[in-house]
Amino acid sequence: MSRKPKKTFQTPKGTFDILPQEQKYWNKVRDVVRDIALHYGFGRIDTPIFENSDLYVTSVGEATDIIEKQMYVFKTKGKDSVALRPEGTASVVRAYIENGMANLPQPVKLYYIGPMFRYEKPQSGRFRQFHQIGFEIFGDMDPVYDAQIINVFVKTCYSLKLKNLNVEINSIGCKECRPSYRSQLLKYYRSRIKGACTNCKKRIKTNPLRLLDCKEEKCQPIKVNAPTLIDSLCKECHDHFKSVLEFLDELEIPYSLNPHLVRGLDYYTKTVFEVFLEDEHSEGGSEKAHRRSKLALGGGGRFDKLIKIVGGKDTPAVGAAIGMERVINLMKKQGVKVANPFKSQIFLVQVGDLGKKKSLKLFDDLSSAGLHVMESFGRNSLSSQLRIADKFGAKMSLIIGQKEAIDGDIILRDMETGAQETVPIEKIVKVIKNHLKK
Repeated sequence: MSRKPKKTFQTPKGTFDILPQEQKYWNKVRDVVRDIALHYGFGRIDTPIFENSDLYVTSVGEATDIIEKQMYVFKTKGKDSVALRPEGTASVVRAYIENGMANLPQPVKLYYIGPMFRYEKPQSGRFRQFHQIGFEIFGDMDPVYDAQIINVFVKTCYSLKLKNLNVEINSIGCKECRPSYRSQLLKYYRSRIKGACTNCKKRIKTNPLRLLDCKEEKCQPIKVNAPTLIDSLCKECHDHFKSVLEFLDELEIPYSLNPHLVRGLDYYTKTVFEVFLEDEHSEGGSEKAHRRSKLALGGGGRFDKLIKIVGGKDTPAVGAAIGMERVINLMKKQGVKVANPFKSQIFLVQVGDLGKKKSLKLFDDLSSAGLHVMESFGRNSLSSQLRIADKFGAKMSLIIGQKEAIDGDIILRDMETGAQETVPIEKIVKVIKNHLKK
């Protein structure tokens, strides 16, 4: 009777494991974000990874790719419709309203770090489970906060030693100036829509502004000569945008105007921006190659009407999100050095039953003294443990056997030279620290 082969399991499509040797990059990013958030007055917020699905439909917009194609939506046993969060802003807005943060001194500054979920075709730098860092400022419409959000974003990247960053920025106006521009855009596209992609033929009916966001090759020649919203801004939006650019000039943040930048979500108003690698915008070559080389690390903008749409009071807000996977991949690509804070130079070797018993307590004492120690308690052979210590790159080994356990001593072995010395156990911490200083 033939036996069925054992079933093997792999990570779901579009996901990946973050292995121990990779954690140093993730920890570095988290540490930098935490420090910058502290200096700029942002408090951390953690929201659930799933929410009522209507929250995202209401905030992000029904005619967006996230809602139409990418959300993970499911029914609970109680028949509630919930969705894994596809982005962070909607959840933070819900938390701001629900927890009465409008009653706090404004502006309220919040940041988050966590996984997001979108069902889309996995490709380089794009996953179905991915991680974002977000900064949000609620309760003030002053353009200085648009600039501060961009500054915090850029500071984070520079603190991670990333080079050649450039901010692309635009204003998409407000409810006063956008209707007039929408009419101009529709008039321009009506005679050209036959040559556009399938998505754009749908967008012209549901969300015309997203025509400018299309990445399809066949739509690029059409988009080039489309009217720009920046030329149709009302006085308030014009003055707001002018002030943002002046603040960026004062901060000496490099930026370029991109009149076709609209971002993909419905809730944005006025300022929108994305951050790219400047050296990805190479001169020369085909337009196709130029476009494909662009890699956005993240972006954001104003969402002054979102809180009211979700059920709160009319509250101005601005925010941005950074993709952690893309940042980490870029750190590796640019050769950013990240030290492993837990790399140990000490290996504890035990031989015999009494040696093993004493070594367990010794390991705990060394850790309490702030020393990172490696071990292989399950092995009994001296030579096999020393081989493991050598493989881990330990500078010194501490050997405790039956005799050492009885005498209250420990053998300190230099793994490079093989030289050994016997040290009383009560002095071993001081001796080790002296060796490490040398």
